[in-house]
Amino acid sequence: MRVTREGHLLQLTWMPRVFPVNCYIIEEENELTLIDAAMPFSVKGIIDTAAKLDKKITRIILTHAHDDHIGALDELKRQLPEAQVYISERDAALLSGDRSLREGEPQTPIKGGVPKKVATRPDVLLYDGDTIGSLTAILTPGHTPGSMSFMDTRSGAVIVGDAFQTFRGTAVSGTVIPWFPFPAMATWSKDQALKSAIKLLEASPTILATGHGDLLRNPVQTMEKAIHKAQMIQDRSN
Repeated sequence: MRVTREGHLLQLTWMPRVFPVNCYIIEEENELTLIDAAMPFSVKGIIDTAAKLDKKITRIILTHAHDDHIGALDELKRQLPEAQVYISERDAALLSGDRSLREGEPQTPIKGGVPKKVATRPDVLLYDGDTIGSLTAILTPGHTPGSMSFMDTRSGAVIVGDAFQTFRGTAVSGTVIPWFPFPAMATWSKDQALKSAIKLLEASPTILATGHGDLLRNPVQTMEKAIHKAQMIQDRSN
């Protein structure tokens, strides 16, 4: 496991050169917030990192409910029973294994690995604009119907789940990156993903922190290029 620190943000990465899977620890004054729960084998790295910071993980926030973002959730909840679990109201259904679509949503099948046997249920359901410690929730549907991103109001860093990827190139969710197409393959709605990418760009983040790939510092120009590419692809397909 690799740890990369940028101010209050710690990126924990497994398999960084082959198939990077990230989760994040946000350091508050007296506690820690974990964003995403990576893979089942990620438990020890998460717990050990928190121990080195000498603070407790009091919140576990999920950007969305795909398997590679919730893999360690049940075991983490077992070891950290007092930690509250947060997820968007919409993706709470996915966390329980429900792939059904709602009225008014694009009727495109939900893709990617959706959990079937996760026992943990959320303590808090999140909506756009909610505040969690130093974080503000930003609803960014596209990769899944209820995907959420989280901006640290202290630094401007934004943790986006799979709304973007930065491994082997920066791309909007749904845009295929050669040699690492998996986030694109698991994207539910490319149209929604593009709208969400523009919403994130308008927030002018200082750091882009994704589910797959390195931290991207001063990311605005790179995000603009990725959005332009996604727009061109969408225009050709219409």
